[in-house]
Amino acid sequence: MFLHTKLENRKDPIKICFIGCGKFVSMFLAQYNHLDKIQIDSIVDINVDQAKKNCLKSGLNEQTVDDINFSNSLDEVLDRDIEIFIEATGNPIVGTVHAAKIIKNKKHVILVNVEADITCGKYLSDLAKDKGVICSMAYGDQPSLILEQVEWARLNGFSIVCAGKGTKYHPTFEYSTPDTVWGHYGLTKERAEKESGMNPKMFNSFLCGDKSAIEMCAVSNAANLKCPSNGLTFPSVGVYDIAKKMIPKNDGGLIEFDGQVEVISSIDLEKKDIPNDLRWGVYFVIKAQNEYVKNCFKDYGMVTDASGNYSAIWRPYHYIGLELAQSVYSIALDNRATGYTKNYNADVASLAKKDLKVGEKLDGEGGFCARGRLITSQKSKKEMILPLGLTDNAVLKRDISKDEVIRLDDVELNLPTEVIEARNYQYNLSVSYTHLTLPTNREV
Repeated sequence: MFLHTKLENRKDPIKICFIGCGKFVSMFLAQYNHLDKIQIDSIVDINVDQAKKNCLKSGLNEQTVDDINFSNSLDEVLDRDIEIFIEATGNPIVGTVHAAKIIKNKKHVILVNVEADITCGKYLSDLAKDKGVICSMAYGDQPSLILEQVEWARLNGFSIVCAGKGTKYHPTFEYSTPDTVWGHYGLTKERAEKESGMNPKMFNSFLCGDKSAIEMCAVSNAANLKCPSNGLTFPSVGVYDIAKKMIPKNDGGLIEFDGQVEVISSIDLEKKDIPNDLRWGVYFVIKAQNEYVKNCFKDYGMVTDASGNYSAIWRPYHYIGLELAQSVYSIALDNRATGYTKNYNADVASLAKKDLKVGEKLDGEGGFCARGRLITSQKSKKEMILPLGLTDNAVLKRDISKDEVIRLDDVELNLPTEVIEARNYQYNLSVSYTHLTLPTNREV
């Protein structure tokens, strides 16, 4: 808060490096010419030529692009004079390796890569504390915005009844693939991929429920909120009904626990838009702690349930990479993360999206093979469930039926040592557990 005033007194530039230069980063680049004292030192991407094209397409002039150091290897830029690294590859395995290297090099990191955060985030956050640096969520992504609302509520003496986001969800979308995704968005493949540079797997993850599970996992782990017992339920709820419906069942609502995460859908079971939807936004529900506060809700026109006890606040949109600078400034000026993983409460389980055969290679979030479901970390550990973040390139050791939960014993994994160390660290935070003994010769 009040960062702009602090920025006026900053003399040195805030030097940053992006790892990955896709849609999220391109949105930041579109704002770059209007940001004060942020300087892009380097961009790391496996396709440097495409990264340069994305920079130009986002509005940077050729001189600005020429002044940026481009590389296809993080190792080549780690020792440069860079204050903050932004990991935006979207790959949880690669992202974990990158983040661990950055933190061990005692540099700050922002995880646009929510996938890495929910797979290994508790390990990375604790490692950052140990090294005296910050591992932060990315402002502009919905988890960080929800955390901001949760912090406000708790700081002012309110308890969180429910918190989450909106999305466009229907049960049939869970089986969508990168081949079918654009029809659900009303876009052609040409328009989405060629003109806008949209990644079909990533946008399919928004649609099929993977991203919702991932982002609510991040919120649960950062805000210490509960998970629904059987995964997210995606009720169709408009903003003026949030205070009525996103409250415990024993008070006439829909949620299982007091203090949980949930995602609401912008369409009904007939796939029709509902009035006053929150497709692009975030919300939270609080409860009046006494009669005086309840009367204040009424006196000042706040949206409540019929009893007047529950009130809801929402933000209708999130601006994605257009507001990422908030995280950069928060770290550089306040030495403060815009949300970070404090607990290991939740995981995202992998379920077969279709009948799968032995020897088949899984393809990660938003792909053709598996879909994600939010579960508790206790269930994940007890049943040794394969986290969605570890599915990319995992090879099946047996046939798996459609909708069956995939377990660690069902696949061959070839993970980097950083990921194995992170997962073992998190598993050992509670309950008995046998260490992962997996091949460690994978290069990232």
